[in-house]
Amino acid sequence: MTPENSLHEGLRFAGPSKTLNDAHFLLFSGITGDVHRSHYDVEYAKRTKFAKPLAHGLLLVSMTAVGASEIREKLEGFVLVEQGCRYLHPAVVGDTIRPEFILERIWREGRRVFYRFKTVLLNQRDETLLEGFHVYQVVARPRGEGKSNAPGS
Repeated sequence: MTPENSLHEGLRFAGPSKTLNDAHFLLFSGITGDVHRSHYDVEYAKRTKFAKPLAHGLLLVSMTAVGASEIREKLEGFVLVEQGCRYLHPAVVGDTIRPEFILERIWREGRRVFYRFKTVLLNQRDETLLEGFHVYQVVARPRGEGKSNAPGS
């Protein structure tokens, strides 16, 4: 089944929910090197308008990965070419984050095919934390790829 036949504009789907904990913040800091104290220093955070350490913005964006969603098996050949977002509310340890997606648009530019997904992150109070988008180009597999060269195949 090709992506064009299995996906359609207006399709709504979800990604896995996750309850954030200190380990998520720590691991993300280790991966990125972003160790700003706003993400882990409780005493510092108490003096900010948020009063608690905040999730990294890029950690939240990473939770909008379409490849982790219900439709991941239908994304053969999809290559991320653009993404953007805006942050509406912060996330803190203990928040349960739920990604939702809408396939907004499918279009062609010559022989190239593109898909644009709206991305949204909600918390356990149904507050929208992040709104954004991803654009994917569908890249065809080169001829012969995926075929075995083994005898008898």
